Formats: sequence, C-alpha cells, structure tokens
Amino acid sequence: MSDWSEATALVRGGLSRSPFDETAEALYLTSGYVYSSAEEAEAAFKGERDRYIYSRYGNPTVSMFEERLRILEGAEACMATASGMAAVYASLASIVKAGDRVVASRALFGSCHVILTEILPRMGVETELVDGVSLAAWERALTPNTRAVFLETPSNPGLEIIDLGSVCEMAHAVGATVIIDNIFASPVLQKPLEFGADVVVYSATKHIDGQGRTLGGAVLGTSDYISGTLMPFLRHTGPSLSPFNAWVLLKGMETLSLRVNAMCDSAEHLAGVLEEHPSLSRMRHPGHSSHPQFALAQKQMKRGGTILTFTVRGEGDAAKTNAFAVMNALALCDISNNVGDSKSLVTHPATTTHRRISPEARAAVGITDGMIRLSVGLEDVEDIAQDLVQALDTL
Repeated sequence: MSDWSEATALVRGGLSRSPFDETAEALYLTSGYVYSSAEEAEAAFKGERDRYIYSRYGNPTVSMFEERLRILEGAEACMATASGMAAVYASLASIVKAGDRVVASRALFGSCHVILTEILPRMGVETELVDGVSLAAWERALTPNTRAVFLETPSNPGLEIIDLGSVCEMAHAVGATVIIDNIFASPVLQKPLEFGADVVVYSATKHIDGQGRTLGGAVLGTSDYISGTLMPFLRHTGPSLSPFNAWVLLKGMETLSLRVNAMCDSAEHLAGVLEEHPSLSRMRHPGHSSHPQFALAQKQMKRGGTILTFTVRGEGDAAKTNAFAVMNALALCDISNNVGDSKSLVTHPATTTHRRISPEARAAVGITDGMIRLSVGLEDVEDIAQDLVQALDTL
C-alpha cells in the first residue's frame, strides 16, 4: 500500500471487505453492536478491546472513508464529521479554553468567521483576525499566548493565497497549533501538512463528494491529536458522520482526482476568457498569471483550482444590480452556494455565503457587491464559456 500512487489509493485505500468478499465497500447501517458476554462489553468500554461500540464512536463504513482520506492526505490519523463546519468547529473547540487566544486570517468563509468572531469569544476565547497575505501582520499578532492559528488558502471567496510555510514556522515558534481549511484546494491539489500544518479540515460535501449528494467533513492530524484531543470531543458532542454518507463519499473519492483535474483544465481556460471581457473590472484565479500571489500558488498548489471569481463593473447599487443581471441571464450555470460540484455553480457572496459579515469586513477582504464566485463543473468548457459570455454581454 505504501507504494501505491494517489490514483490507486483513491480507489482502494482503506478497503476492508466483509467475509462476503464484496467488490464495492460494504454499507453498515447500524447504530450499535452486540457482545458475546457482559465481560466483553466491559472490556470494550474500558478500552481493553479494540472493537466497535456505538456508531457515534465509530462505524466500519465510516472507518473506510477515514482511512482512505488519511492515506490521500499523508496524515497519521483522521476522524470524520457530519459536515465541514462540524470539522472546523471541532478542530478549534477541542483545543481551546477560556483565556486562550486564536489568530486567524481575515479572509474566511462566512460560517468560519462567525465561529471565530461570535461563538468562540462567548466561550472566553480571544480571537484576532489579520491580513493573511501579510507576513508582518502574522508576526505582530502571534504572541506567546496564542493557542491556535486558523486559515484558508485559497480563501473563500477572494482566492487569497497565504504563505503556509512561513505562517506555520512563526506559529510554531510561539507554540500554536496550525489548522488549515483546505476545502478550495482539495487534497488533490495541496498538502498543507507538507508545509508544516498540524491539522487539516475538509468539507467533504465539496470536491470529495463532488456531485451534490450529501454532507460530510473530516479532520486530519497526528495520532496524538486525533485520539487524545479530538476524539473525546467528538464522541461526547456527537457530530458523527452517518454510514450512508460515508459510503457516498467513498464512491466520490474514486473519481476525485479525475474530476478535480478536469475542472482545473476548464477553470484555466475560462480564466483567460473572462480576463478579456470588457464588462468585468477584475478576475481572480490562482492559476492565472494575473493573480497577485501567482508565484506562491505555483509553489504550494499542483494547479490553480476549480474556482474563480470575477467582478462586474459598476458602483454602489449598480454593482449588485449588474451582478444579479448576469447571474439571472445564465442558462447553463446554476445559482447555488456550493462548490466543487460536477455542475457549474455561481453565487453572489455578499448576499449569500458572506451576508452576515459587515460591509466593512467584506470590503477588507475584497468582497464587493459586484463579485461573483464561479465553481467550474464538468460540462464542456466551450458551453460554459458561451454561457458566461452571453450573460456578461447583456450588460
């Protein structure tokens, strides 16, 4: 198994067949497990017997998903969760306590922003948001009492690229645990652990499923962190992944690399098309040379990713009006807040995913009323391009 390529691991990693020797992964729809004796049950709950106890703690189908993702990521251990946000919250809440300090990049998904600026502070945790692309800002913020660092790269939705190696080095110098939300890059395009990260979180709902079918999440890190810190938190708070969802995600992983690379091909082509359109004031894609952190993206990521953003021209209310007009004129691309799907999806971050963030906070990370986020799907790239151009031409 250690000699397997990534493509092979995505199909066969973690496979554990039952005595029936099924081809596809088995789906174990059970909440609990039985014991041959009272003594066996006691030994299991005391941790003296390594076996399944309750599906909130562990399940054979879920274990196969965790092991396959662990192999792909190159981590020591993995635990699955019910959703990506459950993974984000658990990764943080399991290690911080009242009086601790968290430093995070300012450019975050809306719900991540709420966790850091509203929920954790109610628990007595101090949080500071910084300009993620500024190493000087990180250096100033990373004081000796910093317990954790949290960031996204590329960020949602502005696609900022943060220097993982440098931030991890500075964070470790003050004893902080570095948690990376790697959702936009996916485990196919970026390996944060290779740059010094301690913990990686995923919304498996995105590229890992990739077909709009189910929710799921995962947290990966060292065996000590997963078993000693995260596992007790998850077992007693209960955001467990259902076996059926784990089975769907296992099937999604079989085509993950094929899908991501095909969508990257299309995203790179579309970035060139949109860069030239007169109705836009800006286009961002980490794989396009116009991106401000293009060189860093080339260093950290295998490719630029499946997502790009573009901003329609217009000032004030006109920007939102124009953005809505473009979205409503699309005939192929769907309006939806998901990403990493086989279908091309667009959303207006200012009024959907980042609506709860103040206008000032949105402006600080470049989320304007004219910005549209595009998650590129698996349709023929010329069909997507034609749809985008005709919609932009309506302006």
